[in-house]
Amino acid sequence: MKNQKNACPTSVARSRNNSVTALCLVAAAVTLAAIPATAIAQLARKPSYYQQQNQPQPEGPAAQLVPRPSVPSSLPALRSQGDFDQMARVYDAGTPMQLAHVLFAIDRQARPARMYYIDTPRYQLHVRFLRDTRLVPSTAKREIDRNYLVPDRRFLFGTLSWQQNIGTFTYEFWEGDRLTAALLRQADEQVKASFFAPVKFKTNSTLHERVAKEAGIDSVSQEALIREQPFLPMNLGTATGRVRIVDDESGINALLPDDIAVLRQVPISLPPVAGVLTERPSTALSHVNLLAKGWGIPNAYVRDAATVLKAHAGQWVALKVAASGYQVRRLTPEEIAALPPRAVRTASTGATPGSARAVKPDLRETRLLPLASLRARNNAQCGTKAANLGAMLAAHIPGTSVPDGFCVPFAHYDRFMRANGLAERIARMQRQPGFASDPKIRQKALAQLRDEIVQWPVDAATAAAWRAAWQSQLGGGGVFVRSSSNSEDLPGFSGAGLYTTVPNVKTGDALEVAVKKVWASVFNPEAWEARSAAGFGAESVLMGVFVQTAIDSTNAGVMITRDPFDAGHPHVTYISAKRGIGIRVVEGQRVAEQVMYSSWSKAIQVLSRSAEETSLQLDKEGGVKEVPVEAGRNVLTDELVVRLANVGAAVKRTFNAVDQDIEWATVGDRIVLLQARPYVERRR
Repeated sequence: MKNQKNACPTSVARSRNNSVTALCLVAAAVTLAAIPATAIAQLARKPSYYQQQNQPQPEGPAAQLVPRPSVPSSLPALRSQGDFDQMARVYDAGTPMQLAHVLFAIDRQARPARMYYIDTPRYQLHVRFLRDTRLVPSTAKREIDRNYLVPDRRFLFGTLSWQQNIGTFTYEFWEGDRLTAALLRQADEQVKASFFAPVKFKTNSTLHERVAKEAGIDSVSQEALIREQPFLPMNLGTATGRVRIVDDESGINALLPDDIAVLRQVPISLPPVAGVLTERPSTALSHVNLLAKGWGIPNAYVRDAATVLKAHAGQWVALKVAASGYQVRRLTPEEIAALPPRAVRTASTGATPGSARAVKPDLRETRLLPLASLRARNNAQCGTKAANLGAMLAAHIPGTSVPDGFCVPFAHYDRFMRANGLAERIARMQRQPGFASDPKIRQKALAQLRDEIVQWPVDAATAAAWRAAWQSQLGGGGVFVRSSSNSEDLPGFSGAGLYTTVPNVKTGDALEVAVKKVWASVFNPEAWEARSAAGFGAESVLMGVFVQTAIDSTNAGVMITRDPFDAGHPHVTYISAKRGIGIRVVEGQRVAEQVMYSSWSKAIQVLSRSAEETSLQLDKEGGVKEVPVEAGRNVLTDELVVRLANVGAAVKRTFNAVDQDIEWATVGDRIVLLQARPYVERRR
């Protein structure tokens, strides 16, 4: 493989196993390079013996080794680019950004140790090479496993590849390989002595990072490679829409359901659109990415997206986001003329109307229900968020706690809104000229309604009951006043980021205002648009409120109990974290620390480290404040990652083995559970 780095302007690149696929902008279209569906976009990951062994293996002729009679089964050294090309397995051959990798095995038992650069197109896996060449008497799984897991192994199995995005060769080992410093020093010496070009060790886990440091071996991290990728798919899918380049947050409110939004910044919220491309990377659990997954729309980070897609601005296009890259194709006049009416297109954005249903409220319950009394069945009185918190408390998950609180039930919202004529007020709002068709008019009207709701009076007895519960149960301390509606945290509709939370409320008067602010957030523009797209009528939505003791967390974040980038990895836990209170983790405006833990390989893989210089902490006067943090300190330790993954598995079991999206925090050494909702993902 020749270095063709400058052959064309790169618009997309990603790693697949050990390869990177690039897409080049040609004329008015972006051309998609094809790669297998098993690609893993978020990890610069090498081909894994274990993963491939656990996948269905071909039978018959397909199982035979690729015949290459003119190529030796292995070489003891690669002394030239020609040697590398001869032994390499090439991905995306014939494209300007083709990439190759070569498997190698080091026989430590030989004297001196012997290097085998393997004919990778022929063998594809180390074990196939061992079996065919009869280097070992047995290729039973237990014997092969030793070469990944124990120090006194016979072989070191690795991969050497060209990393296009950083312009260098690297060698690496499976992320679950239990390398030692001695093994790495031996591998480094063997590779560098037998390869024609400079080469760096690539770390694939936190263990590899520690071993490289201990061994004094110069390395490049998986995180560093991911940082250089000009493309990251967040939600796969296809869409048809008009390209809208949004320079700042003011342009968000003008987006329409049939727009493909090209965002120069990652907003906190987003109205329903047909597709999303962002210029800044964010986490899998930012509000925008969760909305995209819930709506089932294509969503990706594309470096310099506004520049790359400038020629398409205002034009109708077909967008495809795949694991390998994205494709934008200008629609023909005939295709545009054949598009269905907007109402039909809009219906495909979000959950299919009727597929996600609001919880039918039980308005007979008027008591303030304490957390300890709540169970999953109480979602009809208090909403799923509050009910799930009670279920997690009742599960007594070891090493965890749930901050105490109480639920203000749906009945209080219903009584308050009826007393103040909400139904007529909504009907009057919807009759305004342009309300249904113009998002700016709609947003202005909704803002006016929210302001009015906060000003409407709560009857004295109800407000007094809230204050009494706050004082007697929670000691009158700071509380978070949180939404718990009947239209969020549902199996087909997460509602993440749609409603308001008021942090660290410290007085009785502020508590009354905060409850009304949460009630009013039913009419947040993003909530209105998302519910409309999902088929929820305004009259079906009621808001419960959960008043919960505020905690001044050391770290906080969100985790998913499976790989959000590949549903085929149920053994993986994805964790996103920041220092301090976790409000910013889901805002997505700055990249959080992200890791993935595999209960199968026991490897911890770092996708990104948090580089924030400040964190949010509780303010003694109420609310939150920014405070400086120690630079360079990792948010997550390996020990905490494993504990969180175990807690996530226990939460998943609590909710009938349904994968969960879990908010967590730490206070000292204690893990605090703040929310659990079904993890929602749809694709078009």
